[in-house]
Amino acid sequence: MERDEMHRMIRVDQAGEFGATRIYKGQLAVMGDRGPHSAEIRHMAEQEEGHRARFDEMLAKRGVRPTALQPFWSAAGYALGAGTALLGPEAAMACTAAVEEEIDRHYSEQLDRLAESDSDPELSDMIEEFREDERQHRDAALANGAERAPAYPLLSGAIRLGCRIAIKVSERV
Repeated sequence: MERDEMHRMIRVDQAGEFGATRIYKGQLAVMGDRGPHSAEIRHMAEQEEGHRARFDEMLAKRGVRPTALQPFWSAAGYALGAGTALLGPEAAMACTAAVEEEIDRHYSEQLDRLAESDSDPELSDMIEEFREDERQHRDAALANGAERAPAYPLLSGAIRLGCRIAIKVSERV
């Protein structure tokens, strides 16, 4: 696997984990510590912080530049989290389920690509570990009423499309 492709993977994954931390910060700002699902969201946020920190370390260690869009993803992630929380706890869970579904798909594609070249076991192991956490987040969101959110198919589809766009843009910019 080429060095540039590896750097794109690390860059986009760090951006995604950063974005996830911002989504949860936005949700918690609206829902507070006592809202429905707040404990679950705090737990997921802590895991995402750990993921982001590990990708930050990898960026520094390997000399990978972060995405230039980080300030935009900070604001967009926070707005998405706060906006869905304003729609209600089920909408906040729908946001989590949609984001994590796309991240599962994205990480699975990366793992397939890494397996083809068997070139970076450290990155492969990290992505595999984080993918399992993301799957647990998705499953928890579904168990906590994500599909009961107003206009769930539309909301989920829009968030998933936004994630796919963010992934493509963050790989390059």
